[in-house]
Amino acid sequence: MASPAGLLGLLRAQGARLGPWEEAVGAIRRELFLPDDIEVGDEVISRTISPQRWLEAAYSDVSITTQVNDGRPTGTDEYRLPTSSSSQPSVMLEALDLLDVQPTDRVLELGAGTGLNAAWLAYRLGSDRVVSVEVDPALAERAAKNNAAAGLSPRVVAGDGDRGWPEGAPYQRVISTYAVDEIPHAWVDQAPQGRIVSPWGGSFFPYSFAVLDVHEGSAEGRFTGYPAFMRSRIRRPKRGYLNDFLHHRQHAEHATTSLSPLTVAQDADALFYIGLALPDAWHLPVAADDDSGEMTLWILADDQRSWASADYTPDAHQYAVVQYGPRRLWDEAEAAHGAWEALGRPTRARAGISITERQWLWIDEPKRDLSALLPSPVAKEAT
Repeated sequence: MASPAGLLGLLRAQGARLGPWEEAVGAIRRELFLPDDIEVGDEVISRTISPQRWLEAAYSDVSITTQVNDGRPTGTDEYRLPTSSSSQPSVMLEALDLLDVQPTDRVLELGAGTGLNAAWLAYRLGSDRVVSVEVDPALAERAAKNNAAAGLSPRVVAGDGDRGWPEGAPYQRVISTYAVDEIPHAWVDQAPQGRIVSPWGGSFFPYSFAVLDVHEGSAEGRFTGYPAFMRSRIRRPKRGYLNDFLHHRQHAEHATTSLSPLTVAQDADALFYIGLALPDAWHLPVAADDDSGEMTLWILADDQRSWASADYTPDAHQYAVVQYGPRRLWDEAEAAHGAWEALGRPTRARAGISITERQWLWIDEPKRDLSALLPSPVAKEAT
């Protein structure tokens, strides 16, 4: 059933963390927060052409892309970078569950997007207890209108979410709907006795929720979940087709490794710790389009100057490596993997984050600073 009740039933059946948000999910029509043209995966759906399919998507537990390339016209062959979305409802609920919102809390949301998350908050807490910051003025205006259509009026403002919104401080809860590689200190300052929940990670592994409790200017927390959120467009790294990152292939260096690229690609804990050493490069596993079981793991620098590949072949003990650029990205990843193994292959659950005047990551306890245990990111050559 393509309706709020249908979505609620689906989420219940999946065991989603509804908790105190059940009434809001069942009462608010997600369709009010979606444009007429949406994308689900690779499928573009028009409300005008396929109204029933559009409605089914609206009330499915899926992430729906609502804007690409910051809303500018996009050519047929141009790379389509998702730049705003209506997040997957079950993941939204996971984040809200981690936020542990109390009925009298004031909440600061960073990244209004369509406005649906702010609407859930406003429905439960009251519109006057919710402030949502959106970097795109057009999206901020639309999010406010979407909320008004649902009978709600949280304060939606245009601005840089990394700066928070000091006019409404203090807050008891801060939630980000975009991924950051560093928790902005403004969020800590504006929730002096609160909690912060944000998707966290650099380019290599941005698939964690950071959950921090704040006490008068300092914060501490750990990581959980496997969310996939967009980065803030203010600090967003370059993305595109694979070939946009590959160049000078004829000048690349060839070598071999005994570290299986498949093992690396399939181990979330390893990827998390490798990501601490490669926050400014991303990985892309590409499986062969036959039944060979072969796979290539690409590692691509955000600045597009360096790249590497490692080829996995079943039953092999050595794997071909190709690298080009001022950095040797596979070597960096392999060194970080070795450091992770030397630590005893810790899980991500053992890692934590602390914020005082500085920000650092640690393992098991704050005094075991991970910057001393893992390779530091390689200094970039001047461009």
